[in-house]
Amino acid sequence: MSAQSPTVAKASTAIGFAELVVLLQQVFVRHGTSPEVAAILAHNCASAERDGAHSHGIFRIPGYLSTLASGWVNGEAVPVVTDVACGCVRVDACNGFAQPALAAARTLLVNKARSAGIALLAIHNSHHFAALWPDVEPFAEEGLVALSVVNSMTCVVPHGADRPLFGTNPIAFAAPRADGAPIVFDLATSAIAHGDVQIAARKGERLPPGMGVDSLGQPTQDPKAILEGGALLPFGGHKGSALSMMVELLAAALTGGHFSFEFNWSDHPGARTPWTGQLLILIDPSKTAGQHFAERSQELVRQMHAAGLRRLPGDRRHRTRAKSQETGIEIQAQDLQQLQALAEG
Repeated sequence: MSAQSPTVAKASTAIGFAELVVLLQQVFVRHGTSPEVAAILAHNCASAERDGAHSHGIFRIPGYLSTLASGWVNGEAVPVVTDVACGCVRVDACNGFAQPALAAARTLLVNKARSAGIALLAIHNSHHFAALWPDVEPFAEEGLVALSVVNSMTCVVPHGADRPLFGTNPIAFAAPRADGAPIVFDLATSAIAHGDVQIAARKGERLPPGMGVDSLGQPTQDPKAILEGGALLPFGGHKGSALSMMVELLAAALTGGHFSFEFNWSDHPGARTPWTGQLLILIDPSKTAGQHFAERSQELVRQMHAAGLRRLPGDRRHRTRAKSQETGIEIQAQDLQQLQALAEG
């Protein structure tokens, strides 16, 4: 939340996960969400902070609150769930956040996946401003395979183009495994997540080469130049650009949501949340691989380790989570004080 000098250490404090969730719920309700929406957003945000995903943790709170204050998003929206077909659920988030829309459809979606072997959730008219892995990981903990995509606001230049068009457009995947936490990854199709650029700018740090361009389209390692009229680049050149295009098609065109370039928040100063769409595909592996999928996943992990891989996607998050559960979530004392003030005033 607060800017941090790279040369001055800040006092930190530890807070329990449940305590942080309650505090964030109070903040959200105080600033315009319903208690139901607040509970979902608070759990999501606290989970990211607990797991060390700081660019989607309490760092996001000012953006949430300025967006709510701007009137851009409806913090009290009640999603409308439609049972479209045997393997398809559609949700109108009613200009609210995507996570409550997912929560509203969750039971129906899981039942369809268990019955048909696969089910698709299409969310439109929604705002997603958080990490994507919390949307898919719980399904893998239930033995299901989950894949989700969401598009965002225009800030990425397609490979070979000369102006931004795509969003950071993340892809998240989760699969169960027999002897450990689910295999989970959540990656932006941009070279770096937008939130990480913001954090680097606040800390006065430079970025690695190849992350973005300035307002003149020239390569830059200055995060402020990217944020102030510049743009991000896709990861992997044309390959990342193609995946970003795919996300636009799946998350926006297929759901009925907005493309990253199809909304205008200029009349809502302070708005930060992209008004787009989300697609989630859920698979019951027992319908194809019997009861052996989790064991097969574990065998793949075993072979990856045998090949010399030291860290799997998500390993660092799980280590940080375990530490947070043991000793509490470390946050700057100043940030905790600001959250407490926001909850009260």
